[in-house]
Amino acid sequence: FWPQLFMRAFSARNERVLRRTVVLYPTFQIFLVPILLIGFAGVLHEIPPMQSDQVLPHLLVQLDLPAIFVGLFCAGALAASMSSGDALLHTAGSVAVRDGVVTSMGAKLEPERERLWIRVAVLLVAIGSYVLAVSYEGSIGSLLLLAYGPMAQFAPIVVSTLVWKRATGPGLVAGLLAGMIVSITCHVLGSPFGWHVGAWGLLANVPVLVLTSLCTQPAEARAQARDQEFLAVASRGPAGEGGA
Repeated sequence: FWPQLFMRAFSARNERVLRRTVVLYPTFQIFLVPILLIGFAGVLHEIPPMQSDQVLPHLLVQLDLPAIFVGLFCAGALAASMSSGDALLHTAGSVAVRDGVVTSMGAKLEPERERLWIRVAVLLVAIGSYVLAVSYEGSIGSLLLLAYGPMAQFAPIVVSTLVWKRATGPGLVAGLLAGMIVSITCHVLGSPFGWHVGAWGLLANVPVLVLTSLCTQPAEARAQARDQEFLAVASRGPAGEGGA
């Protein structure tokens, strides 16, 4: 449910490609096996690294490899991080401008103007990410686990959009905000019973989504109400007065 992942799936040209993508994507986990072996090598090394985030650089230094091999390893790690980073940056920019400013707020932007604001959003997210990377003192693993909390709140939105026609826009947004607030609050104050913060967020997300959706009109009902109102107004016009 990370946006940069399901955006690619939902942009498939047909249902068959969408299903194949969902089925085959988990096979990517096979490539994590060598990474696990590198982690085990760091744990079992006679001089273990000081931090878990420094396993690979530590091993490269301890092995006394030629500088060209160290450079190739570092270039591969940089390429791997860039392949994920560019997807995150572009998704954040496009979602903020296209879904947030244009769709949700109803702003009218020309394609060139929209592209410019997406570039600005990408730049702002990149600067914020750099500041976080420099100032953050914890483990990158704990930071990733924290990010899974708010990201998990997209799960009820996607499932409701696909299988529950009664879900409404205000309900989805209210559930998302409630889940994110609860997840972040649990992270700051401490998660009860040692549960992951995303689980507490989902427990708040789903009820708020359901109750708000049941208390608001679906998009189709609002559209029908607007159509009926338009027809009523049109029938009272000159043609309606003339008995047409």
